[in-house]
Amino acid sequence: MTTVGILGGGQLARMIALSGAPLGLRFLVMDSAADACAAQFAPMVLGDYRDQGALQEFASRIDVATFDFENVPAEAARWLAGRVPVFPNPGALATAQDRLAEKTLFREHGIPVPEFAPIASRADLDAAVERIGAPCVLKTRRLGYDGKGQFRIRDSESSVEVAWKSLGGQAETVGLILEAFVPFERELSVVAVRGRDGEFRAWPVTENWHVDGVLSASLAPARVDEGLAATAVGYARKLAEAMDYVGVFALELFCKDGRLLANELAPRVHNSGHWTIEGSETSQFENHLRAVLGLPLGSTRMVGQACMLNWIGAMPDAAAVLAEAGGHWHDYGKAPREGRKVGHATLRADTPQELAAALSRVGEALGRDGQVAPVVAALGGAGK
Repeated sequence: MTTVGILGGGQLARMIALSGAPLGLRFLVMDSAADACAAQFAPMVLGDYRDQGALQEFASRIDVATFDFENVPAEAARWLAGRVPVFPNPGALATAQDRLAEKTLFREHGIPVPEFAPIASRADLDAAVERIGAPCVLKTRRLGYDGKGQFRIRDSESSVEVAWKSLGGQAETVGLILEAFVPFERELSVVAVRGRDGEFRAWPVTENWHVDGVLSASLAPARVDEGLAATAVGYARKLAEAMDYVGVFALELFCKDGRLLANELAPRVHNSGHWTIEGSETSQFENHLRAVLGLPLGSTRMVGQACMLNWIGAMPDAAAVLAEAGGHWHDYGKAPREGRKVGHATLRADTPQELAAALSRVGEALGRDGQVAPVVAALGGAGK
Protein backbone atom coordinates (compact mmCIF):
# COMPACT_ATOMS: atom_id res chain seq x y z
CA MET A 1 0.00 0.00 0.00
CA THR A 2 1.37 3.42 -0.98
CA THR A 3 2.08 5.92 1.79
CA VAL A 4 1.88 9.60 0.88
CA GLY A 5 3.82 12.02 3.07
CA ILE A 6 2.45 15.53 3.56
CA LEU A 7 4.66 18.32 4.86
CA GLY A 8 2.22 20.40 6.87
CA GLY A 9 -0.64 19.09 8.94
CA GLY A 10 -3.36 21.70 8.54
CA GLN A 11 -6.85 21.45 7.10
CA LEU A 12 -5.54 21.06 3.56
CA ALA A 13 -3.53 18.00 4.57
CA ARG A 14 -6.59 16.73 6.42
CA MET A 15 -8.77 17.02 3.30
CA ILE A 16 -6.07 15.44 1.12
CA ALA A 17 -5.95 12.45 3.47
CA LEU A 18 -9.74 12.15 3.56
CA SER A 19 -9.91 12.20 -0.25
CA GLY A 20 -7.21 9.55 -0.53
CA ALA A 21 -8.93 6.94 1.63
CA PRO A 22 -11.15 5.64 -1.24
CA LEU A 23 -7.98 5.26 -3.33
CA GLY A 24 -6.55 2.87 -0.74
CA LEU A 25 -3.75 5.24 0.28
CA ARG A 26 -2.03 5.67 3.60
CA PHE A 27 -0.75 9.02 4.86
CA LEU A 28 1.91 10.39 7.15
CA VAL A 29 1.98 14.09 7.97
CA MET A 30 4.81 16.14 9.41
CA ASP A 31 4.16 19.31 11.36
CA SER A 32 5.78 21.43 14.04
CA ALA A 33 2.50 21.79 15.98
CA ALA A 34 1.36 18.96 18.23
CA ASP A 35 -2.31 19.88 17.70
CA ALA A 36 -2.18 19.86 13.86
CA CYS A 37 -5.70 18.99 12.75
CA ALA A 38 -4.62 16.49 10.07
CA ALA A 39 -3.21 14.31 12.86
CA GLN A 40 -6.80 13.46 13.79
CA PHE A 41 -6.92 11.32 10.64
CA ALA A 42 -3.31 10.34 9.91
CA PRO A 43 -0.19 9.49 11.94
CA MET A 44 2.22 12.39 12.34
CA VAL A 45 5.92 13.05 12.74
CA LEU A 46 6.28 16.01 15.09
CA GLY A 47 9.26 18.21 14.35
CA ASP A 48 10.68 21.34 12.82
CA TYR A 49 10.81 21.26 9.01
CA ARG A 50 14.54 21.97 9.14
CA ASP A 51 15.26 19.13 11.58
CA GLN A 52 17.04 16.52 9.46
CA GLY A 53 16.44 13.84 12.08
CA ALA A 54 12.68 14.36 11.87
CA LEU A 55 12.88 14.63 8.07
CA GLN A 56 14.84 11.37 7.92
CA GLU A 57 12.19 9.57 9.96
CA PHE A 58 9.49 11.08 7.75
CA ALA A 59 11.27 10.05 4.52
CA SER A 60 11.87 6.50 5.75
CA ARG A 61 8.15 5.87 6.17
CA ILE A 62 6.75 7.27 2.88
CA ASP A 63 6.80 6.52 -0.85
CA VAL A 64 6.15 10.03 -2.18
CA ALA A 65 5.93 13.49 -0.62
CA THR A 66 3.87 16.63 -1.13
CA PHE A 67 3.01 19.66 1.04
CA ASP A 68 -0.11 21.48 2.15
CA PHE A 69 1.17 25.04 2.49
CA GLU A 70 3.70 27.16 0.66
CA ASN A 71 5.76 28.22 3.65
CA VAL A 72 7.36 24.80 4.10
CA PRO A 73 11.09 25.61 3.74
CA ALA A 74 12.17 24.92 0.17
CA GLU A 75 15.43 23.48 1.49
CA ALA A 76 13.43 20.82 3.39
CA ALA A 77 11.65 19.88 0.16
CA ARG A 78 15.01 19.73 -1.66
CA TRP A 79 16.49 17.52 1.06
CA LEU A 80 13.53 15.16 0.81
CA ALA A 81 13.75 15.11 -2.99
CA GLY A 82 17.13 13.40 -2.69
CA ARG A 83 15.43 10.49 -0.92
CA VAL A 84 11.84 10.21 -2.19
CA PRO A 85 9.91 11.74 -5.10
CA VAL A 86 8.54 15.18 -4.16
CA PHE A 87 5.68 16.86 -6.04
CA PRO A 88 5.32 19.71 -6.82
CA ASN A 89 9.05 20.03 -7.39
CA PRO A 90 11.05 22.09 -4.86
CA GLY A 91 11.93 24.65 -7.54
CA ALA A 92 8.26 25.49 -8.09
CA LEU A 93 7.80 25.79 -4.33
CA ALA A 94 10.79 28.14 -4.04
CA THR A 95 9.49 30.38 -6.85
CA ALA A 96 6.01 30.63 -5.34
CA GLN A 97 7.48 31.45 -1.92
CA ASP A 98 9.13 34.62 -3.22
CA ARG A 99 6.78 37.32 -4.50
CA LEU A 100 9.58 38.91 -6.51
CA ALA A 101 10.55 35.65 -8.25
CA GLU A 102 6.87 34.91 -8.81
CA LYS A 103 6.06 38.29 -10.36
CA THR A 104 9.19 38.06 -12.51
CA LEU A 105 8.07 34.63 -13.77
CA PHE A 106 4.65 36.03 -14.66
CA ARG A 107 6.17 38.90 -16.60
CA GLU A 108 8.65 36.65 -18.42
CA HIS A 109 5.75 34.56 -19.77
CA GLY A 110 3.64 37.48 -20.94
CA ILE A 111 1.20 37.43 -18.04
CA PRO A 112 0.18 40.97 -17.02
CA VAL A 113 1.00 42.00 -13.45
CA PRO A 114 0.71 45.21 -11.43
CA GLU A 115 3.86 47.33 -11.44
CA PHE A 116 6.35 46.15 -8.82
CA ALA A 117 9.83 46.83 -7.47
CA PRO A 118 12.20 45.05 -5.06
CA ILE A 119 12.84 46.99 -1.84
CA ALA A 120 16.06 46.65 0.14
CA SER A 121 16.19 50.04 1.88
CA ARG A 122 14.14 53.10 2.78
CA ALA A 123 15.73 54.88 -0.20
CA ASP A 124 14.49 52.06 -2.47
CA LEU A 125 11.01 52.48 -1.02
CA ASP A 126 10.96 56.24 -1.57
CA ALA A 127 12.14 55.84 -5.18
CA ALA A 128 9.64 53.05 -5.91
CA VAL A 129 6.71 54.98 -4.47
CA GLU A 130 7.74 57.95 -6.61
CA ARG A 131 7.86 55.78 -9.74
CA ILE A 132 4.85 53.51 -9.15
CA GLY A 133 2.67 56.07 -7.42
CA ALA A 134 0.24 55.82 -4.54
CA PRO A 135 -1.79 54.03 -3.48
CA CYS A 136 0.52 51.02 -3.46
CA VAL A 137 1.22 48.05 -1.19
CA LEU A 138 4.45 47.16 0.59
CA LYS A 139 4.69 43.40 1.11
CA THR A 140 7.14 40.90 2.49
CA ARG A 141 8.57 38.78 -0.32
CA ARG A 142 8.20 35.65 1.80
CA LEU A 143 5.96 34.19 4.50
CA GLY A 144 2.90 36.36 3.79
CA TYR A 145 -0.57 34.85 3.39
CA ASP A 146 -4.20 35.75 4.19
CA GLY A 147 -3.33 39.45 4.16
CA LYS A 148 -0.36 39.10 6.52
CA GLY A 149 2.94 40.83 5.83
CA GLN A 150 1.34 43.71 3.91
CA PHE A 151 0.95 47.45 4.43
CA ARG A 152 -1.05 49.73 2.15
CA ILE A 153 0.59 53.07 1.41
CA ARG A 154 -1.92 55.75 0.58
CA ASP A 155 -0.73 59.14 -0.57
CA SER A 156 1.44 60.80 2.05
CA GLU A 157 5.00 60.78 3.35
CA SER A 158 3.71 59.76 6.77
CA SER A 159 2.09 56.67 5.23
CA VAL A 160 5.43 55.66 3.71
CA GLU A 161 7.13 56.17 7.06
CA VAL A 162 4.57 54.01 8.89
CA ALA A 163 4.89 51.30 6.24
CA TRP A 164 8.67 51.26 6.63
CA LYS A 165 8.40 51.13 10.43
CA SER A 166 5.95 48.26 10.12
CA LEU A 167 7.86 46.08 7.62
CA GLY A 168 11.25 47.65 7.02
CA GLY A 169 12.91 45.47 9.63
CA GLN A 170 12.24 42.46 7.41
CA ALA A 171 14.04 43.86 4.36
CA GLU A 172 17.19 41.89 5.11
CA THR A 173 15.50 38.69 6.34
CA VAL A 174 12.51 37.81 4.14
CA GLY A 175 12.86 40.73 1.69
CA LEU A 176 10.30 43.31 0.59
CA ILE A 177 8.47 44.19 -2.63
CA LEU A 178 6.35 47.21 -3.51
CA GLU A 179 3.35 46.62 -5.77
CA ALA A 180 0.93 49.03 -7.37
CA PHE A 181 -2.50 48.94 -5.77
CA VAL A 182 -5.12 47.57 -8.17
CA PRO A 183 -8.64 48.99 -7.78
CA PHE A 184 -10.03 45.72 -9.12
CA GLU A 185 -13.65 45.02 -9.91
CA ARG A 186 -13.47 41.28 -9.22
CA GLU A 187 -11.10 38.73 -7.75
CA LEU A 188 -10.85 35.49 -9.68
CA SER A 189 -8.89 32.28 -9.34
CA VAL A 190 -8.01 29.38 -11.59
CA VAL A 191 -7.57 26.10 -9.74
CA ALA A 192 -5.77 23.68 -12.04
CA VAL A 193 -3.88 20.41 -12.00
CA ARG A 194 -0.99 19.03 -14.07
CA GLY A 195 0.00 15.38 -14.07
CA ARG A 196 3.40 13.77 -14.20
CA ASP A 197 2.87 13.14 -17.92
CA GLY A 198 2.13 16.84 -18.57
CA GLU A 199 -1.65 16.47 -18.84
CA PHE A 200 -3.32 19.72 -17.75
CA ARG A 201 -6.86 20.27 -16.52
CA ALA A 202 -8.60 23.21 -14.87
CA TRP A 203 -11.82 23.62 -12.97
CA PRO A 204 -14.16 26.44 -14.01
CA VAL A 205 -12.89 29.89 -13.07
CA THR A 206 -13.96 30.87 -9.54
CA GLU A 207 -14.94 34.33 -8.25
CA ASN A 208 -13.80 35.18 -4.72
CA TRP A 209 -14.65 37.70 -2.02
CA HIS A 210 -12.24 38.56 0.81
CA VAL A 211 -12.69 40.30 4.15
CA ASP A 212 -9.55 41.72 5.81
CA GLY A 213 -7.40 39.74 3.40
CA VAL A 214 -9.02 36.39 4.23
CA LEU A 215 -11.26 34.50 1.80
CA SER A 216 -14.92 34.82 2.77
CA ALA A 217 -16.78 33.20 -0.14
CA SER A 218 -16.12 31.56 -3.50
CA LEU A 219 -18.56 31.09 -6.37
CA ALA A 220 -18.19 28.69 -9.28
CA PRO A 221 -18.49 29.07 -12.11
CA ALA A 222 -17.56 32.75 -12.01
CA ARG A 223 -19.84 35.05 -14.00
CA VAL A 224 -17.27 35.86 -16.70
CA ASP A 225 -17.40 35.54 -20.48
CA GLU A 226 -15.80 32.57 -22.21
CA GLY A 227 -12.96 34.64 -23.63
CA LEU A 228 -11.86 35.95 -20.24
CA ALA A 229 -12.13 32.48 -18.70
CA ALA A 230 -10.04 31.00 -21.50
CA THR A 231 -7.39 33.68 -21.01
CA ALA A 232 -7.22 32.96 -17.27
CA VAL A 233 -6.86 29.20 -17.82
CA GLY A 234 -4.27 29.86 -20.53
CA TYR A 235 -2.16 31.83 -18.05
CA ALA A 236 -2.35 28.95 -15.58
CA ARG A 237 -1.26 26.45 -18.22
CA LYS A 238 1.73 28.61 -19.19
CA LEU A 239 2.92 28.73 -15.61
CA ALA A 240 2.42 25.02 -14.99
CA GLU A 241 4.45 24.14 -18.05
CA ALA A 242 7.17 26.71 -17.30
CA MET A 243 7.71 25.25 -13.82
CA ASP A 244 7.22 21.60 -14.87
CA TYR A 245 4.61 21.62 -12.15
CA VAL A 246 2.97 18.41 -10.89
CA GLY A 247 -0.11 18.64 -8.70
CA VAL A 248 -2.86 21.17 -8.00
CA PHE A 249 -2.21 24.90 -7.80
CA ALA A 250 -4.19 28.14 -7.86
CA LEU A 251 -3.53 31.29 -9.84
CA GLU A 252 -5.14 34.34 -8.23
CA LEU A 253 -6.14 37.16 -10.58
CA PHE A 254 -7.56 40.67 -10.45
CA CYS A 255 -10.06 41.73 -13.09
CA LYS A 256 -10.08 45.44 -13.98
CA ASP A 257 -11.81 46.94 -17.04
CA GLY A 258 -12.10 43.52 -18.64
CA ARG A 259 -8.36 42.87 -18.23
CA LEU A 260 -6.70 40.27 -16.03
CA LEU A 261 -3.70 40.97 -13.80
CA ALA A 262 -1.96 38.10 -12.00
CA ASN A 263 -1.76 38.53 -8.23
CA GLU A 264 -0.07 35.38 -6.94
CA LEU A 265 0.30 31.65 -7.36
CA ALA A 266 -0.36 29.15 -4.57
CA PRO A 267 1.60 25.90 -5.13
CA ARG A 268 -0.93 23.64 -3.42
CA VAL A 269 -4.60 22.81 -3.13
CA HIS A 270 -6.42 26.05 -2.44
CA ASN A 271 -9.17 27.50 -0.29
CA SER A 272 -11.01 28.79 -3.38
CA GLY A 273 -11.17 25.21 -4.68
CA HIS A 274 -12.90 23.68 -1.67
CA TRP A 275 -16.21 23.74 -3.55
CA THR A 276 -14.82 21.03 -5.86
CA ILE A 277 -15.40 18.37 -3.18
CA GLU A 278 -19.14 18.39 -3.84
CA GLY A 279 -19.32 20.59 -6.93
CA SER A 280 -17.22 18.71 -9.47
CA GLU A 281 -16.67 15.21 -10.77
CA THR A 282 -13.23 15.05 -9.14
CA SER A 283 -12.19 17.25 -6.22
CA GLN A 284 -8.98 19.25 -6.18
CA PHE A 285 -7.75 17.00 -3.37
CA GLU A 286 -8.27 13.73 -5.23
CA ASN A 287 -6.78 15.15 -8.42
CA HIS A 288 -3.75 16.38 -6.50
CA LEU A 289 -3.15 12.83 -5.32
CA ARG A 290 -3.73 11.41 -8.79
CA ALA A 291 -1.15 13.82 -10.19
CA VAL A 292 1.42 13.18 -7.45
CA LEU A 293 1.08 9.40 -7.88
CA GLY A 294 1.17 9.46 -11.69
CA LEU A 295 -2.44 8.26 -12.03
CA PRO A 296 -4.84 9.45 -14.75
CA LEU A 297 -6.39 12.80 -13.87
CA GLY A 298 -10.10 12.93 -13.11
CA SER A 299 -12.67 15.11 -14.84
CA THR A 300 -12.90 18.70 -13.59
CA ARG A 301 -16.43 19.12 -14.92
CA MET A 302 -18.80 20.93 -12.56
CA VAL A 303 -21.95 19.41 -11.14
CA GLY A 304 -24.35 22.36 -11.22
CA GLN A 305 -23.49 25.59 -9.38
CA ALA A 306 -21.52 25.88 -6.14
CA CYS A 307 -20.62 28.40 -3.44
CA MET A 308 -18.15 27.91 -0.60
CA LEU A 309 -18.53 29.94 2.61
CA ASN A 310 -15.48 30.18 4.89
CA TRP A 311 -15.91 30.03 8.65
CA ILE A 312 -13.36 32.23 10.41
CA GLY A 313 -12.73 32.34 14.15
CA ALA A 314 -15.53 30.03 15.30
CA MET A 315 -17.96 27.56 13.76
CA PRO A 316 -21.60 28.67 13.36
CA ASP A 317 -24.52 26.32 13.87
CA ALA A 318 -24.52 23.62 11.17
CA ALA A 319 -28.29 23.12 11.09
CA ALA A 320 -29.11 25.87 8.59
CA VAL A 321 -26.63 24.52 6.05
CA LEU A 322 -27.53 20.87 6.59
CA ALA A 323 -31.23 21.69 6.14
CA GLU A 324 -30.48 22.55 2.51
CA ALA A 325 -30.63 19.72 -0.04
CA GLY A 326 -27.28 20.84 -1.44
CA GLY A 327 -25.70 21.83 1.87
CA HIS A 328 -22.36 20.31 2.90
CA TRP A 329 -20.52 20.94 6.16
CA HIS A 330 -16.77 20.78 6.88
CA ASP A 331 -15.47 21.18 10.43
CA TYR A 332 -11.65 21.20 10.60
CA GLY A 333 -11.52 20.13 14.23
CA LYS A 334 -9.67 23.29 15.30
CA ALA A 335 -10.03 25.26 18.51
CA PRO A 336 -11.76 28.61 17.96
CA ARG A 337 -9.40 31.56 17.55
CA GLU A 338 -9.79 35.02 16.08
CA GLY A 339 -8.81 35.08 12.39
CA ARG A 340 -8.38 31.30 12.19
CA LYS A 341 -9.93 29.22 9.40
CA VAL A 342 -11.94 26.65 11.34
CA GLY A 343 -14.24 25.21 8.68
CA HIS A 344 -16.33 25.85 5.60
CA ALA A 345 -19.66 25.01 4.03
CA THR A 346 -20.48 24.39 0.39
CA LEU A 347 -23.92 24.94 -1.07
CA ARG A 348 -24.64 23.27 -4.40
CA ALA A 349 -27.66 23.67 -6.68
CA ASP A 350 -28.67 22.95 -10.25
CA THR A 351 -29.38 26.57 -11.21
CA PRO A 352 -28.09 30.02 -10.20
CA GLN A 353 -31.54 30.93 -8.93
CA GLU A 354 -31.73 27.89 -6.65
CA LEU A 355 -28.24 28.54 -5.31
CA ALA A 356 -29.01 32.21 -4.61
CA ALA A 357 -32.18 31.24 -2.74
CA ALA A 358 -30.32 28.68 -0.62
CA LEU A 359 -27.60 31.21 0.20
CA SER A 360 -30.20 33.80 1.22
CA ARG A 361 -31.86 31.33 3.58
CA VAL A 362 -28.54 30.30 5.14
CA GLY A 363 -27.35 33.90 5.46
CA GLU A 364 -30.56 34.93 7.23
CA ALA A 365 -30.57 31.91 9.55
CA LEU A 366 -26.94 32.37 10.59
CA GLY A 367 -26.98 36.17 10.74
CA ARG A 368 -24.48 36.26 7.89
CA ASP A 369 -26.39 38.25 5.29
CA GLY A 370 -23.31 40.37 4.65
CA GLN A 371 -21.23 37.32 3.82
CA VAL A 372 -23.69 35.90 1.29
CA ALA A 373 -24.96 39.20 -0.17
CA PRO A 374 -22.23 39.74 -2.82
CA VAL A 375 -22.58 36.16 -4.01
CA VAL A 376 -26.35 36.45 -4.26
CA ALA A 377 -25.92 39.67 -6.22
CA ALA A 378 -23.46 37.98 -8.60
CA LEU A 379 -26.02 35.23 -9.15
CA GLY A 380 -28.61 37.76 -10.22
CA GLY A 381 -30.06 38.70 -6.86
CA ALA A 382 -32.59 35.87 -6.70
CA GLY A 383 -34.86 36.04 -3.70
CA LYS A 384 -35.72 33.56 -1.03
